[in-house]
Amino acid sequence: MTLRDTIAQFMSEIASQQEKTLPPLTDDLNLLDTGFDSLCFAILVARLEDEVGIDPFSSAQNLEFPRTFGDLVAFYAQAA
Repeated sequence: MTLRDTIAQFMSEIASQQEKTLPPLTDDLNLLDTGFDSLCFAILVARLEDEVGIDPFSSAQNLEFPRTFGDLVAFYAQAA
């Protein structure tokens, strides 16, 4: 499974658990349009840290937060 697939799978699971409706995950989907709140994103980051062993948010300097789903995937890929 690719990193993109892992992120998409976790987002789908979290959306279901948190009773959110997740739109199709395209590269240009703005993360603000996912329906995720801060708790959902915190769960996602924690699960990804468990799965891939990194938390790029805690180790990045001059952090520019990802804005789209594609940015999020690239952000994790760059940190891996």
